[in-house]
Amino acid sequence: MGAAGYTIAAPFETPSFSLLKRITEHDIDRTRVSEKAVTVIDKLRGAGFDAYLVGGCVRDLLLGKVPKDFDVATDATPEDVRKVFPRVRLVGRRFRIVHVRVGREIIEVSTFRRAVAKGDDHGPHLSDDGMIIRDNLYGTIDQDAFRRDFTVNALYYDPSADVVLDYCEGMKDISSRTLRLIGEPETRFQEDPVRILRAVRFAAKLDLELHPATEAAIAPMCEMLNAIPPARLFDEFTKLFLTGHGERSFELLYEHDLVEILFPLPPHGQATAKLALASTDQRLRENTPVTPGLLTAAFPRPPTPRPPPAS
Repeated sequence: MGAAGYTIAAPFETPSFSLLKRITEHDIDRTRVSEKAVTVIDKLRGAGFDAYLVGGCVRDLLLGKVPKDFDVATDATPEDVRKVFPRVRLVGRRFRIVHVRVGREIIEVSTFRRAVAKGDDHGPHLSDDGMIIRDNLYGTIDQDAFRRDFTVNALYYDPSADVVLDYCEGMKDISSRTLRLIGEPETRFQEDPVRILRAVRFAAKLDLELHPATEAAIAPMCEMLNAIPPARLFDEFTKLFLTGHGERSFELLYEHDLVEILFPLPPHGQATAKLALASTDQRLRENTPVTPGLLTAAFPRPPTPRPPPAS
């Protein structure tokens, strides 16, 4: 079942606006909100578009943390955004987003999207095994909320009205510190297996408990990580291990038998890796530089068996 009581499978229909909760009593400290991001929202609204802070920045603000960056979601298309702001850069292949530069800060702006629905041409959007290969179907804000991965990442914040918009019961999961996939977990992991690693990373970074249904879907779907391009896995590797919570991330990977899939370790490799990650976490707490190359050395591959001698 989905976070709001809906079973969602790709393609799925988005639940109605009736699920929306406008929350005025929350723990967001307005002084921690980027004024540059607010400027982007105000300019988009001044041009006739709707816009909100969304995703990780809202989640982190609600958890009392300082976000490292701020993302904006809007009904403006990337081309519309480019007309409003003179200094932008379009990025992304699976889905297009706009980087808007305001002073020295870059605000990531994305258009409301929707999931593949019945009657769509699925071919260009989903692979034969159900993985999302293109994600440029624009939609409404409620459709955008339900196509996101976790309930705690599907919250929208209106800085002008100081209101949180919640379509997926994300505030409930913030309160209980629960990490829950939106929709049917195996389907959502199938759409993008990297969500498995994101689940581990968020659980470790934010000290959240995986919802039982989300946790149970990891084992059946974990082999799909073998289909992810190495460059994308390496990017997730750095987020897991080079942002200050690497040791806990490794523990969760090991608990869910993901280490063997991602980087099989030789005998005693687990202990060596944990020591290296603990050291890396400590260096990050002390603001000492770390590099992926040094950490990669802590994950040696097991020796390749030698072929039998020729007879």
